[in-house]
Amino acid sequence: MSPPRRIGCAVLIDTSGNLLLQQRDDIPNILQPGKISLFGGHCEDGETCLACAVREIEEEISYAVPAEKFELLLRHEGADMEIDGDGSLECEVYVVRDLPLDKLVITEGALAVVAPNDVPRIDGKLSPLARLALARL
Repeated sequence: MSPPRRIGCAVLIDTSGNLLLQQRDDIPNILQPGKISLFGGHCEDGETCLACAVREIEEEISYAVPAEKFELLLRHEGADMEIDGDGSLECEVYVVRDLPLDKLVITEGALAVVAPNDVPRIDGKLSPLARLALARL
């Protein structure tokens, strides 16, 4: 069995209380193409999930958020809900609040700004991990 996929990601919230989610590119060879997901990504060798989330989010939104602003929302160790098959996943999902929307430049996918009460409307478009995180939030 292959080692678990390890990721760090976050639910981002702007200063108005809107959720800032990532609309994934709809291209082959990426996980959950076209879905609305969380910003974040895969851990590098020896990297903690928190360090990964901090690094990936800065890369993806072009805005540095210090690690102490990341609040742990959930930890998952088990079946990888985002791939078909028998893969496993180790991930930590954080919440980052009060981001200035006008200062963000999205470098991967597209930005989906969603009011919290609109989450049920987009439920069918959410990646499994985003659905889990938003239900927990």
